[in-house]
Amino acid sequence: MKSGIIYEGPSAYDGKPIVVIATWSKRNSKTGGVLQTYILCRDTDPREASKSGQDSTICGACPHRGTPTQDPDRKIAKGRTCYVNLGQGVLIAWRAYHRGVYPMAADTTSRKALGRGRVVRIGTYGDPAACPDHVWTDLLSECAAHMAYTHASGWRPDIAMQSADNLAEAQSAWDKGQRTFRVVQDTKELTKQEVLCPASKEAGQRTTCSACKLCGGLATRSAKSIAIVQH
Repeated sequence: MKSGIIYEGPSAYDGKPIVVIATWSKRNSKTGGVLQTYILCRDTDPREASKSGQDSTICGACPHRGTPTQDPDRKIAKGRTCYVNLGQGVLIAWRAYHRGVYPMAADTTSRKALGRGRVVRIGTYGDPAACPDHVWTDLLSECAAHMAYTHASGWRPDIAMQSADNLAEAQSAWDKGQRTFRVVQDTKELTKQEVLCPASKEAGQRTTCSACKLCGGLATRSAKSIAIVQH
């Protein structure tokens, strides 16, 4: 199985309908071969969800969502700083879902099969905290490795990197024994508790995410936290 719908149901954030799609891909040169997961507003085009603010259903209070707008000349929220391009993989996945392309895989056996032996990326788009925990537990139960990121404070530090936008946020997470993925403006900002993302341009793109495997929360407990320069 290369793809499937691993969850359809209410968002843990606000109870509105979401869908979570897992799809195997080797096309991303940074990540390498990874099972990508898209957390989407089920009934709303992801661009419209951004523009109207409905993306809080899948992204919570992430500061990179931007400000909702009714500007007819804009397709997404004003001031959106999220690195994910909504007009590419996210929109393709949402449209494919509505065409009925993906098979149902929303049971424990199917989710295990999708993740088995693969590197899994939790939250290619959307915050994984929007989805019930057992979905991720199933998907990761037989995987080769995983990476996961969340802006939801304290969500599943056993599997997820806490996203941090400044040193104060990172330090708060470190004080709780968590690992972070922090965005910096310059490599000079790195602390002794962090290493530069090995797949980043600034680190010479020495490897891919699927080979690196450092962004697994406390599953890679001995590793330092990760930082990347904002682009």
